[in-house]
Amino acid sequence: MKRRSLIIVAIVAFAGLQVQAKAQSLGTAESFAVLGGSTVTNTGSSVVSGNLGVSPGSAITGFPPGTVVPPSTIHAADAVAGQAQSDLTIAYNALAGMACDTDLTGQDLGGLTLTPGVYCFSSSAQLTGTLTLNGSGLFVFQIGSTITTASNSSVLLTNGGQACNVFWQVGSSATLGTGTAFVGNILALTSITLNTGADVSGRALARNGAVTMDTNKVSINSCAPCVSDTDCAPGLVCDANAGVCECTPNPPCDDHNACTTDTCNSATGCVNTPIVPSCGDGHVGCNEECDGADDEACPGQCTSNCTCARGVIGCRITGGRIVPNGALKPGPYGEITKGTGGGQVGAPCGCIGCFTTPDPDDDLAFQQVALQS
Repeated sequence: MKRRSLIIVAIVAFAGLQVQAKAQSLGTAESFAVLGGSTVTNTGSSVVSGNLGVSPGSAITGFPPGTVVPPSTIHAADAVAGQAQSDLTIAYNALAGMACDTDLTGQDLGGLTLTPGVYCFSSSAQLTGTLTLNGSGLFVFQIGSTITTASNSSVLLTNGGQACNVFWQVGSSATLGTGTAFVGNILALTSITLNTGADVSGRALARNGAVTMDTNKVSINSCAPCVSDTDCAPGLVCDANAGVCECTPNPPCDDHNACTTDTCNSATGCVNTPIVPSCGDGHVGCNEECDGADDEACPGQCTSNCTCARGVIGCRITGGRIVPNGALKPGPYGEITKGTGGGQVGAPCGCIGCFTTPDPDDDLAFQQVALQS
């Protein structure tokens, strides 16, 4: 929002707010205990309590001797499996987009006792022994690449924890070792391998690759229907009569980021989608400093990738323009940071004005100026 007159230096602190729900919907994928992207293969007498499907691939082998417990059934490359994959992608992205509460990179999950929250691994995760999840809230594990469990490892729920509230968002593949007793919903970008006797109280959902099974039990563990809005994901409200979460006409999904499109999805709640810059259209957009003739931030010095030539000195407006020395109008974006050499220095600090010196080591020196629309 532009202001007609501003003659102060503003220091603004921004705090992130993450609202955690008691349940994260998977849309139509909720009815699937096992869902593959390319194939589903089985060896031995596996038992699947919930739908089993594959899409866009069509190959399902090993059923029988594996069984799908009625009334659940098998869906091979049909419309039901296709829609489930679409909803799985939405849920996967929603989980991946949650703010991390605790970084566990490099730690073995075995022996830990965790309370509800969002836990992240920048690369791989390992479970050797027993992981205890203590409490009735939402547990989300964001794993950059793979998760692997050692033989006979387990996940234990205590003090009201439910398998339906545990989500494993896996950046590539998940491998459960022999005899593992696993809890929660595995949403893997690539593949899921359940070695001999590994059981899952939850779901094994692979977006692009195969689900490989060997004498396993996979059973959906659904949460109770919603009773109040606190049982729903952010942006959703509870229809107590139907026991389901749904979008409101005006959901509170605004993340206050000018560079995202904010929508509500009835499966996952709020979805904040980054706006892709359109460099070359002649208008400064999100994450662009200039664009062709729209070069107010650095007249005559806009590069082909929509950034100002590095010789420009001034304040950078995050997601938008760089204010050169002597400029009176900073542009349309509101989060302003100090910068030297056309770059950005430090955290957002609300520098209103321009530097009086090109010395990159003296980034605190700037001149207050009147900024008018």
